[in-house]
Amino acid sequence: MNPNRSGRAYALTVLSPIKEGFTDEKIAYADWVRNRLQDWNGLDNSPMMRVPNTYLCRYFVLDDIYTESLPTGSALDVAGDYSPYISREMRMDALPKKDQLKSRYLVFSCNFHCGDAGDLDSYLLGWWSVMQAQICEIWQYCYGFEEVKHVGAFIHYIKKCQLDAALFFDGSNDEPLEEQLKALYLKNEFAQFAAHHQGSEVTTLRKNFDAFLRRVAPSDWVAPTWSPGKYRA
Repeated sequence: MNPNRSGRAYALTVLSPIKEGFTDEKIAYADWVRNRLQDWNGLDNSPMMRVPNTYLCRYFVLDDIYTESLPTGSALDVAGDYSPYISREMRMDALPKKDQLKSRYLVFSCNFHCGDAGDLDSYLLGWWSVMQAQICEIWQYCYGFEEVKHVGAFIHYIKKCQLDAALFFDGSNDEPLEEQLKALYLKNEFAQFAAHHQGSEVTTLRKNFDAFLRRVAPSDWVAPTWSPGKYRA
């Protein structure tokens, strides 16, 4: 069983190590990548809106693994701190070893509709075809990406950096993206309709609801619908 699939939904997780070094402006490569990603927040819509079948996604720079806390401070821990027979070195050696990454990483995580075949290549092809410029910009300082000159090399590179999903999260279901966007649009429009028609007479409500159904066209997935990548209502 493919751990990255749940029905017709696919979880793609990619960790690409970022090179050590600085740009001509003396900005660390990892910080430069983070700045470019943050610039996307100022756009009206996410660039990923153009990538077919994308449910949701996230880019970020992972600097290192962070230790949440030291041991719990139980009675035995406290007693050990004051025991003359237990040295500081012995106490420190007993603590869990701290893991550290050898590189900073560009992380891409997404869920997308993969269909019955669970096809990852088709998704990567669609991603490259509409976002090649942004992909090359964001990944340019990652190890090995200098070899990516065409879509075949991009697919190979992403698969090489891919991690299997240990826990699968699907925020909705595994239906086609168009159907989910339509459902989101209908939910938003119906909430506004209900709010605007509180206390209406039955005949007026029925007349306006019929007009509402004609306007929103529930069975038409194409239009009107929620725009992909739209940040706000």
